[in-house]
Amino acid sequence: METTQRSLTKAISWRLLATVITSSLVYAWTGEGSFAATVGLADTVVKFFIYFGHERLWNRISFGRQRKEPEYSI
Repeated sequence: METTQRSLTKAISWRLLATVITSSLVYAWTGEGSFAATVGLADTVVKFFIYFGHERLWNRISFGRQRKEPEYSI
């Protein structure tokens, strides 16, 4: 199970990368830096919280996980 801090760190690093990509694409299409920054910021704010919640929700779901058996026996 991941810690909240790990999920938060992953969310931040992903959103930074995604913001650069989104802003770059908007700038390439429009040539307007302030509009690209606005779209990138709005995209980041909304999707950051969605991603974080998604990570925490999946952390509660056991689908696809394997239980690790203890390496010792008593």
